[in-house]
Amino acid sequence: MKQITFHHDPVTLVGKEIKVGDKAPNFTVLTNDLQEVSLDEYKGKVKLISVVPSIDTGVCSKQTRTFNEEAEKLDNVQVLTISMDLPFAQKRWCAAEGIKNLDTLSDHRDGDFGEKYGVLIKELRLLTRSIFVVDSNDVVTYVEYVDEVSNHPDYDAALEAVKQAK
Repeated sequence: MKQITFHHDPVTLVGKEIKVGDKAPNFTVLTNDLQEVSLDEYKGKVKLISVVPSIDTGVCSKQTRTFNEEAEKLDNVQVLTISMDLPFAQKRWCAAEGIKNLDTLSDHRDGDFGEKYGVLIKELRLLTRSIFVVDSNDVVTYVEYVDEVSNHPDYDAALEAVKQAK
């Protein structure tokens, strides 16, 4: 796996790196209402999985707002934003920001998503910034692990990958 940094210091990612062509691993996370949900809940749809360290920070907030705006224009696509934030914080943030076109999901309970997608930062117990596009057959068609956690992902490339996925 390539080296990821957080404020320019190297970090260790736990789990297996996901690559284009992989079958998307199923995972369990919590909704903002504390309900358990898995990737299987979104079967038959293209999924854009936007991973952020903490929704309350500037880059994470912008990333989530950007994909929320774009989600409205996409057919048969479900946008998921996953972080280690508590579901209560995600719900409060979404209400304050008017986020209605995507699902915010919390991996705080056991880091299941983080480990299965190789995005759990061992030293911080946060998820590293990344993007995954999963087609309607649950095959990964796009992956971006952002080199420096505090940088933005490539929004255009991710959205183009979503439009190409079936």
